[in-house]
Amino acid sequence: QAVACAGPGTTVVDLGSGTGSTARTFGDTGCTWRFVDGDKALLDIAQQRHPGAEQVVFDLRHIDELPLDGVRLVTASALLDLMPREWVTALARRLQAAGIPFYGALNYNGVMRWSPEHIADAGVTEAFNAHQLTDKGIGPALGPTSADVTADIFAKHGFDVHLGDSPWELNGSAAQLHDELLVGIGNAAAEAGCALAQAWVTDRRATVSDTVGYIGHTDIFAVPHGMGE
Repeated sequence: QAVACAGPGTTVVDLGSGTGSTARTFGDTGCTWRFVDGDKALLDIAQQRHPGAEQVVFDLRHIDELPLDGVRLVTASALLDLMPREWVTALARRLQAAGIPFYGALNYNGVMRWSPEHIADAGVTEAFNAHQLTDKGIGPALGPTSADVTADIFAKHGFDVHLGDSPWELNGSAAQLHDELLVGIGNAAAEAGCALAQAWVTDRRATVSDTVGYIGHTDIFAVPHGMGE
C-alpha cells in the first residue's frame, strides 16, 4: 500500500534517512526521494547511492518545520522507537494538516528470542527493553511501545491505521549481522543493569553460526480518512 503512494512523478520524504535504506527497500517506483537527516556525512553516502534524490540536512527535533511542499508520502525506518510521544504527536498533527500518509517500518516491538535458548535470554531482553525507553537526546523514547502508541496517536488525528509484523529472523547465513546485533543488545542490557549481559554476549557470539535469532518489529501505515476512496 505504501509503495502504491510512491508512484512515478511523486515526491517521498524519508525521515532519518541515513544512507537511503528505505528507498532501496521500495525499489524502482519512479518517485523522487527527499532524504531528510541531521547527519550530512550519511546524506553524502545517500547521494552517491541515489544520485537522483534530494538531500536535506534537517534537525528532526523541529518536525513542525518539515518541508512538505508537493510531498505524496512520508516514510521512516527504525526511527519511531527512538522518539518520544510528543514528537510522534507533532508529526501526526503536521501530516494531518497536509493530508499526507505515513509509513513507518522496522519499529522494535519488544519481542526477542533465540534457538537454542540461553538462561539469560529473558533477563537480557527485559533490560534491553528498559534501555530502549530512555532518552535518546530528544525525550523519553517510545521504545518497544512505539508502533502501538504511534497507531493510537495517528488514529486520534484522523488516520486509518494498518499494522503488520516485519521481524528479523537471523540464521547462520546472517551470522555477521547477528554477531554485531548481539554486541549492541548486550551493551544496552548491561547499561540497564543486567549483570549477566556480557556473559550472555560471550556465549551467544561463540555459537552465533548455529543460532537462530528472532527480533520483532512492527510496520505502520497511516492514511488520512477518506484518502483514496
